[in-house]
Amino acid sequence: MGKTFAGARLRRLREDRGLSQAALARLLDLSPSYLNQLEHDARPLTVPVLLRLTEAFGVDAGYFAPPDTARLTAELRDSLGEELLAGRLTPGDLDDLATRLPAVARVLADLGRGRRAAAEQLAVLTGDRGPAADTARTPHELVREFFYRRRNYLHELDLAAEELAAEIGLRRGGVREALAERLAAGHQVRPVVGGEHLHAYDPDSRVLRLSDRLRPGQQAFRMATQLAYLEHDALLGELAAEDSAPGSTAWSLTRIGLANYFAAALVLPYRVFHAEAEAARYDIEHLADHFGLGYETVCHRLSTLQRPRLRGVPFSFVRVDRAGNVSKRQSATDFHFSRTGGTCPLWNVYEAFAAPGRVHVQVAAMPDGRRYLWTARAVSRSPGGWGRPGKTFAVGLGCELRHASRLVYSAGLDLADEAAATPIGLGCKACERPACPQRAAPAVGLPLAVDEHTSTFVPYPVRVGAAVRPGGAAQPGGAGRSGGAGPRG
Repeated sequence: MGKTFAGARLRRLREDRGLSQAALARLLDLSPSYLNQLEHDARPLTVPVLLRLTEAFGVDAGYFAPPDTARLTAELRDSLGEELLAGRLTPGDLDDLATRLPAVARVLADLGRGRRAAAEQLAVLTGDRGPAADTARTPHELVREFFYRRRNYLHELDLAAEELAAEIGLRRGGVREALAERLAAGHQVRPVVGGEHLHAYDPDSRVLRLSDRLRPGQQAFRMATQLAYLEHDALLGELAAEDSAPGSTAWSLTRIGLANYFAAALVLPYRVFHAEAEAARYDIEHLADHFGLGYETVCHRLSTLQRPRLRGVPFSFVRVDRAGNVSKRQSATDFHFSRTGGTCPLWNVYEAFAAPGRVHVQVAAMPDGRRYLWTARAVSRSPGGWGRPGKTFAVGLGCELRHASRLVYSAGLDLADEAAATPIGLGCKACERPACPQRAAPAVGLPLAVDEHTSTFVPYPVRVGAAVRPGGAAQPGGAGRSGGAGPRG
């Protein structure tokens, strides 16, 4: 068992309780100098001291466990990339900061995002239509970050949905009828099939109109969404106000996202859905057929199974279109979605468009060495009628490879073969793989090798004298490779 250093967490816990070092030392029956060494990571926590701490503060021993910092380190790299490339920080600095002072690391990551957002807004206001202007943070982006920071799980809302499902006796095969009865008996709301919108609620007539193009499961989902507003409106507003000003566009969009979260948790109650997912080894198509819901809805619900002491496989969920635009992204893992540079063309989510009816499976490796098992399938929606354009997306669901054996999709794969993993990255502008032949844009801040008389297979070779950092990115000051200029075929 490795040594546990938890100085920053111990110091913060002591300060939160208003205790001096001397007072805490007396409480733990330790010398002040020994406690001072613990808080400055000069000594590791021993088992006897850990037991005294958990008893004195009423916290779980896991509070002092070494954190998994890959996700936070990736956020720092995304927010402080310019400082990293300029040499003012090193990857080791970010790892150390995320490990020892995670609260400070989160503040710096937020400050970096805020600074970038201000620069993007200034670019828009001054008419600069460069890359910054094209990536300005929208209210939808703020909503995605709301769920991302919470690892796509909202305990209070999930419990409320499960309690309502038990109260109204929700059962597989009778979900739509039970929800319609609850709307009518509890709120005098009458669901009616027919209308130009997918769904529309009129609070005056108390009529909920549902499109006849919706399948029964989709109609049930929208009835469940309306129940979220009718029964937990105050809770939705309170949760949304944690990140956005009440009445703002981002606040309203967050409420919609929360209502949809509640709806999924209502039609797929946690314990029932979790048990079936485990029994079926997370077979998405089986779960969609079993519960009568769509493939995307099931994937989204699978990405939320993070209830304490009853966790499912921690998944990352993404939805992209053919052009690589990410319209949904949530993560209960340390997989980090970058806001710069789009997504990686080597990712299997793009293969799904070539064979829409098939689930594609990929073992992928990130630049930091972490490997993931990804599934992807294309889903389509049509408004009905000849010549009317529809919508096609690829839905991806991935987990760290250490969980892959729990999934039916790992059958027949050699999960121990590291060489078999496809190397992917966060997106070309932020990717740390200078030798990738599929690169569509140079990495931000890296010096390019421009030579009129030479060409290479790599489209954006790094200048001689740029070293490769651990993980793959180049930095000034070491040996590297030379090559031709810019993008070449």
